[in-house]
Amino acid sequence: MNQKVSLITGANSGIGKETARALASEGHRILMVCRSAERGRAAQKELKDSTGNQHIDLFLADLSKQEDIRRVAQEILATTDQLDILVNNAGAVFTKRELSEDGLEMTFAVNHIGYFLLTMQLMPLIKATPHARVISVSSGAHTGGTINLNDLNLQNDYGTMKAYSQSKLANILFANELAARFQAKGIKATSNSLHPGFVASNFGRNSGLFFKFIFALLRPLAKSEKKGAETSIFLALSPEVEGVSGQYFDNSKPVSTSATAQDQELGRQLWEKSAELCGVSADI
Repeated sequence: MNQKVSLITGANSGIGKETARALASEGHRILMVCRSAERGRAAQKELKDSTGNQHIDLFLADLSKQEDIRRVAQEILATTDQLDILVNNAGAVFTKRELSEDGLEMTFAVNHIGYFLLTMQLMPLIKATPHARVISVSSGAHTGGTINLNDLNLQNDYGTMKAYSQSKLANILFANELAARFQAKGIKATSNSLHPGFVASNFGRNSGLFFKFIFALLRPLAKSEKKGAETSIFLALSPEVEGVSGQYFDNSKPVSTSATAQDQELGRQLWEKSAELCGVSADI
């Protein structure tokens, strides 16, 4: 059997790193996509040492930048002809409204467009791999999210949690629409999203003093990084979800989302808008 190939974004820390560790322990070739070369190399070495798996490759990209996403996708396409597991995991939250170099609100750029464009750029590998799985890490925060397709940059009404909730809602809409498009095209890949729970990780470390204080205050109530990664690992490895697509999971079980996250027409429109913002075809 061919060695399975798994790509995890944000794999240098938190639940991304624990997901990478679990898949490496199963003998998968791991493709780590990280922003920081220093932290990425340190995590790569630690994962190799702890799992004994030397097939762990590091790719560097700032997922807020579409140019970086396109470049790293080309690097990945040049190194493998299959992609069994894609875990869209890297995320961020910003206390102040910032724009990416592509002119997009940063939370939306990293948390949604990062998922969308990387997946689209890697679609040749996904379609070439029987039973590939695309896993998108969302959040229970999606329940407070709304999406105004005419103001995705939140130019008129920015708030930290508003931006984060919008992006996590977008993750579910993206995952569901991708599942629908796989089915329509007869592609045997699956697409699901998940809530990892509140996890004691480095998430939010760049979010300003107020959010650092809140995260520190709530840390005793948080899951460990290993526990937080369990649903991602379940969706990547479990035979129970073979062929299951378009679902949202919490604690390794499918659960309901907000009504807005189930809005198929909104999901289609967001997909089309995302393709427009990235300058790519909406077709997979």
